[in-house]
Amino acid sequence: MSKLNVNIDHVATIRQARQVDEPNPVWAAVECELAGASGVTLHLREDRRHIQDRDVELVHEVTGLKCNLEIALTDPMIRFALKLKPDMVTLVPEKREELTTEGGLDCIKLSKRLGNAVKKLNKARIKVSAFIVPQADQIQASCDTGCDAIELHTGMYANAKSDRQIAKTLRDIESARDYGLEQGLVVHAGHGLNYRNIGPVAALGGLTDFNIGHSIVSRSVFVGLRQAAKEMIALIEKNSPSN
Repeated sequence: MSKLNVNIDHVATIRQARQVDEPNPVWAAVECELAGASGVTLHLREDRRHIQDRDVELVHEVTGLKCNLEIALTDPMIRFALKLKPDMVTLVPEKREELTTEGGLDCIKLSKRLGNAVKKLNKARIKVSAFIVPQADQIQASCDTGCDAIELHTGMYANAKSDRQIAKTLRDIESARDYGLEQGLVVHAGHGLNYRNIGPVAALGGLTDFNIGHSIVSRSVFVGLRQAAKEMIALIEKNSPSN
């Protein structure tokens, strides 16, 4: 059955808006753990707009959750990951001007750099995932460079307006899942998933983890983070094929 990793970046976004000490991402991680989440995802951006280095260190030390660290494919970020040793590193594209991660990592164009990074991280016993668009050539490049997993970018599905578009993007995710599994990769999914659209993706099966943040943090304003995470877990479990 698919599991939930809660992305807690936007808890830190609220804190950084005032440059104070609350809300605390570490306590957010504890709430996610109490809700039954499998892990937490933290994107340590180069500009440090939300999550800070110390947040990642404390979450990794304090909770028993899987720590999925999202970082750009740069030497400073790789060095930080090697020092921290999270359970998994997810390599993502990053632009300073973007509001959130746009598109997927180009594993074909960046194959040499990606391969070198994967070797370093795997040597330190850190699993590596690449955040990619659901296309066969990107999946193959991820596999060829030694990635342990891929995270399929579900933004096209989340932004689809018509039933036809939704059906097509779901087929794309399903085909990408199948191809990834055939290549021996663990397949995750995330981006733009929320309480309204998670059902059909969860129903596909074969996706080990869902990384979901903005929708859960938004819901938590009204019901609390623990309850918000529980509600998302319940939807994933309800729609999983095993049920």
